[in-house]
Amino acid sequence: MDKEQIVKALEKVYDPELNRNLVELNMIKNILEEDGNVKIEVALTTIGCPMKNKMEDDIIKEISSLEGVKSVEVKFGEMTEEEKDKLFGQPESLNSFENTTILAIGSGKGGVGKSTVTANLAVTLSHMGYKVGLIDADILGYSIPQILGIKQERATAIDERIIIPVEVEGVKVMSMGNLVGEDEALVWRGPVLSGILNQFLTEVYWGELDYLLLDLPPGTGDIPLSIMQEVKEAKFLIVTTPQITAKGVAKRLGIMANKTNTEIVGVIENMSYFICDNCDEKHYIFGSGEGENLSKELGVDFLGEIPLLKEIRVGSDKGVILTSDLNSDIGKIYKQIGEKIVKKN
Repeated sequence: MDKEQIVKALEKVYDPELNRNLVELNMIKNILEEDGNVKIEVALTTIGCPMKNKMEDDIIKEISSLEGVKSVEVKFGEMTEEEKDKLFGQPESLNSFENTTILAIGSGKGGVGKSTVTANLAVTLSHMGYKVGLIDADILGYSIPQILGIKQERATAIDERIIIPVEVEGVKVMSMGNLVGEDEALVWRGPVLSGILNQFLTEVYWGELDYLLLDLPPGTGDIPLSIMQEVKEAKFLIVTTPQITAKGVAKRLGIMANKTNTEIVGVIENMSYFICDNCDEKHYIFGSGEGENLSKELGVDFLGEIPLLKEIRVGSDKGVILTSDLNSDIGKIYKQIGEKIVKKN
């Protein structure tokens, strides 16, 4: 049997976390074939890789499909430090974000559905064909894992220096909720929180990204200010509701962005209206127009209105992602917003 055939079959097997094939990653260390019995030696980034069983199943499936193969045996080892350095680069140069649009998404006020908007916007951009990453920068009040249905998933640490994010719907996700237990209390001060966010930016292996979304904690405190000051390339996106109070707090966030010379991409108004089941009419139960007024006062684009829907609330609670289908009613709304964001970048 030609070993080249085996190599080509292995090119169809991907590391689920790095999203690249095993041959490209230089993980195939040896191929032995004798009378149709094939033995494959694979070097993993970490011997405790949680996706090892899937890779083994995929290898056996692809090699077994070749004519003349009687059996397939897979043996796993671990890459050397030199091989890891070659694959990932040194930690300080792990991510450049040179061709990545970083969108810091904030609201100023809690309870406006900012995290739900961020999660669904990330999935929307992914289904539009872009490579997307999402950082849950609300370290203490993380909710992204719940919204995306990945709260049981755990990020993978490689030699305690490189972290592989969780992936869902094509979006690479990093949240404190994927590192600690769900009910674990975190009591840290601002400088520590800023340090963790910096780790998420520098020690997580993001690969090539078109967009990196940062779900900021509410308020105008340490984390939003740190991002504006330290992540110079970040742009800002503001989420508000139609209420005057929410708009007022969001405006203060916008003013802070202007003072730090952070570009504001635009304003999204969430929970804008409710459509009655019986009459199909829009009811502006929280008022109307404040999101658009905010955009005018800040001199930025108004990106769109997202309705108050029971499906969105239920989906967020149960980890069901409604924007998986961009042809659904809510998917179309998010796609329109996504297209406006893409057009500006």
